[in-house]
Amino acid sequence: MNKRTWLTKLRKRKKMTQQEVAAKAFIERSYYAQIENGIRKPSAEVTLKLGQVLDFHASSFNLEENPFSIALQNAPVILAHCDTQLRYTWIFNTPDLIPEDHIGKTDVELDDNEGNRALMKLKKEVLTEKRPVSRVITIPLLSGEISYNVYAHPLLNEDGAIIGVATASTVIHSNRPNDELYNTRMKKEK
Repeated sequence: MNKRTWLTKLRKRKKMTQQEVAAKAFIERSYYAQIENGIRKPSAEVTLKLGQVLDFHASSFNLEENPFSIALQNAPVILAHCDTQLRYTWIFNTPDLIPEDHIGKTDVELDDNEGNRALMKLKKEVLTEKRPVSRVITIPLLSGEISYNVYAHPLLNEDGAIIGVATASTVIHSNRPNDELYNTRMKKEK
């Protein structure tokens, strides 16, 4: 299992020590350290407690080991969770950046551009309207522009309270040189 750098970043963003997180989650510090280091997988109960302490959705642990993640790894899809301040708490399959670089940051903190501002607006709409929203958004990257069909919906905790936004973004067009095969395939399907 890989080290959970996303979990470490969330803890540090909250300015908490491993001991403080462990105490609030009612577990031993050594057990929490093993979870953070990817040595142990937490139980469902501990996962829920850690999510409450660090403000992330408990499914983040399940998503990292889900068999679909292997199938999605090379697919033109990005999956993500954000908290209510629109800071990433989990992300999978990012282009151009290391996924852990996103954790604790908003889209405009990563890169302030028209596409990322539109993405933040969509997520704010989900939080305000308390309903799913879908929109096509074009994001400029260092390697070219990518247009995504972004589906966003409220991320709920076990009590049904909104704790953030979950998004699934599917590439619908790219002018990146290495995405030429994908664009050709998409044109044939239309």
